[in-house]
Amino acid sequence: MSATVESLRKALAERVVVADGAMGTMLQAANPTLDDFEGHEGCNEILNVTRPDIVRGIHDAYFAVGVDCVETNTFGANFGNLSEYGIVERIYELSEAGARIAREVADGWSTPDRPRWVIGSVGPGTKLPTLGHVDFRTLRDTYQQQVAGLIAGGVHAVLVETAQDLLQAKAAVIGAKRAIKAAGVDVPVFVQVTVETTGTMLLGTEIGAALTALEPLGVDLIGLNCATGPAEMSEHLRYLARHARVGLSCMPNAGLPVLGPDGATYPLTPKELADAHDVFTREYGLALVGGG
Repeated sequence: MSATVESLRKALAERVVVADGAMGTMLQAANPTLDDFEGHEGCNEILNVTRPDIVRGIHDAYFAVGVDCVETNTFGANFGNLSEYGIVERIYELSEAGARIAREVADGWSTPDRPRWVIGSVGPGTKLPTLGHVDFRTLRDTYQQQVAGLIAGGVHAVLVETAQDLLQAKAAVIGAKRAIKAAGVDVPVFVQVTVETTGTMLLGTEIGAALTALEPLGVDLIGLNCATGPAEMSEHLRYLARHARVGLSCMPNAGLPVLGPDGATYPLTPKELADAHDVFTREYGLALVGGG
């Protein structure tokens, strides 16, 4: 049985749990070779084509522990990231491949009583239009290519995530909306901004300004992800709960990262993170929750 967009919309009225955050870490843990990356070391989206078995295994592992949906391995399938590897022309290809893998796995886990869904991951890239790294039109049009690939691969929703620049987020949402219209499909669009420990987005934008700029674009959910843990996100979620006219989502890290000899680790236990989600859902009415 295949889950549907309609069933996802209905489920969001209660709560949907999504896997998020650890895709890159899990891919690297599989020790892909330079050949697997086709010479583009660190470009995880290439693995959608060269090592779909690794990507498929990660999706399977998430569904096995009980999540409702997974994100595609397409966070970096955008102009900013792929231009650094000189493969911008592969945006559609890598996005479609990532969505197709995730959809095949989700359909395999879906049952009439427990549908499973796929959310297309649209990351911010490395080039911010507000700082003049790239023009708005280029971002908008290449995001449209990415979402067209995600739709072709079978995603149930699109998530513009880890937004640090409002212009970048607007380019992604508008590009996504254009792709959806061109495909003639009904696919909800979610957007999540990243608020730093300073209390604002990277370029100084407060959560109220983000809501004012993004909600009128017709997004289905708005929320927060990455950079901080539940404690740091609480006040911003409270603001959204009071003022947003659309549903809310939140995918925090397991606390603030702690740098050690083996890299960054996160202090919260799985139970502590789950408890935070329960509190957020109860107090702020979250529709979509997850964590890395």
